[in-house]
Amino acid sequence: GGWVLLQNCHLGLDFMEELLETLLTAEIQNDTFRVWITTEQHPKFPITLLQIAIKFTNEPPQGIRAGLKRTFSGISQDLLNVSNLPMWKPLLYTVAFLHSTVQERRKFGPLGWNIPYEFNSADFTASVQFIQNHLKKIDIKKGISWNTVRYMIGEVQYGGRVTDDYDKRLLNCFARVWFTENMFDSAFCFYTGYKIPVCKTLEQYFDYIQLLPAMDTPEVFGLHPNADITYQKNTSADVLDTITNIQPKESGGGSGETRESVVYRSAEDMLEKLPPDYVKARLVKMGALNSMNIFLRQEIDRMQKVITVVRTSLNDLKLAIEGTIVMSEASKNLRDALDNMYDARIPQVWRRVSWESSTLGFWFTELLDRNAQLSAWIFQGRPKVFWITGFFNPQGFLTAMKQEATRAHKDWALDKVAVHNDVLKQTREEITSPPSEGVYIYGLYLEGAGWDKRRSILVESTPKILFVQLPVLHMFA
Repeated sequence: GGWVLLQNCHLGLDFMEELLETLLTAEIQNDTFRVWITTEQHPKFPITLLQIAIKFTNEPPQGIRAGLKRTFSGISQDLLNVSNLPMWKPLLYTVAFLHSTVQERRKFGPLGWNIPYEFNSADFTASVQFIQNHLKKIDIKKGISWNTVRYMIGEVQYGGRVTDDYDKRLLNCFARVWFTENMFDSAFCFYTGYKIPVCKTLEQYFDYIQLLPAMDTPEVFGLHPNADITYQKNTSADVLDTITNIQPKESGGGSGETRESVVYRSAEDMLEKLPPDYVKARLVKMGALNSMNIFLRQEIDRMQKVITVVRTSLNDLKLAIEGTIVMSEASKNLRDALDNMYDARIPQVWRRVSWESSTLGFWFTELLDRNAQLSAWIFQGRPKVFWITGFFNPQGFLTAMKQEATRAHKDWALDKVAVHNDVLKQTREEITSPPSEGVYIYGLYLEGAGWDKRRSILVESTPKILFVQLPVLHMFA
């Protein structure tokens, strides 16, 4: 009637098959017997074992209220009473608030932290232990050494996990603003409505935490309200992706079009619009050794590869649907292309040689647009304004521009040349001639800021507008 606990089962997959066999064949006498297994996600984990099991996941709580509750449920009354200095309880609560904040920022993805760190309760316990020791040693007249506290929290306890410079700067900013003499002031608050409570018992803390809002605005964590839109959008996309992935893949006998005929039609449609192959002879005429033309040739080689892959797989897919060739297990790519095209996603073979995009429609439009820019460059001469996001290697484009400038000034050395940029006031349509030196580019967007065209400076984002297109930029060396 006891329990068996097997940990990290994703490391012993062979034994899982054996375990399943044992569970199904053994005669278990006692109803209270249980097998617990812990595992990480693994594509080869035996599915039958998962199907007969009750799944249990432990997610971090969502929101400041739930985070503080969880943190305080690990605190004892003895810890609250460990020091009779008036600074102790506010400091304890502030560390708990910081702990919830750093964890909660993770859900905002790269807007919260550039790298999602695994902050856990050990960081909290270590910080509390440090503050406890620090308070024991301080001279009452001199008070707390805030620099020490901030350094230990922002650089050592929580900061020890942080590897990105900007993330470190952010964490130190939290420590600098919250851990000061001001925190003992009755007017101090982390954000409107989030104060430091004055309590004597754990019950009083729980009563106060219960009064906090169930949903926090992103501003509590120092983010713009727009961050919430991004988070909600990503969450919905994940849910819908999961639903799409678990849809049955075989076409049923119901009425309406079959999967195959839908995909066949869209394959025909794409083949019609697909641009023709490039003619290399044109490039030789343009001057093969000019640095911009070398860059153009590399772009065309990559574009040609994409066009070839798309054309081949669409033709094969049509033949497979007609039944001319067999869609066997070997042609995993064809099966993948069929499933993805039906779901309006980009087949994996295409994505490998190309670029990221949210849907197949957007991806294909971008293919035509990128191709149009390269073709116009070959046949109608160099563009006045370049769509920089339409290149495979935009850094290479700027390097070619640098080389051009270096060759124009005989006494310049390439490694002494730096790239500069000016944001113009014009849009792409208003540009009538290329610049005397350098290049005009467009197609860049700002995320997390707005752009004031009149004064040409960054401003705070406008509510509900996530991306702002920048005007034309003049890049020169």
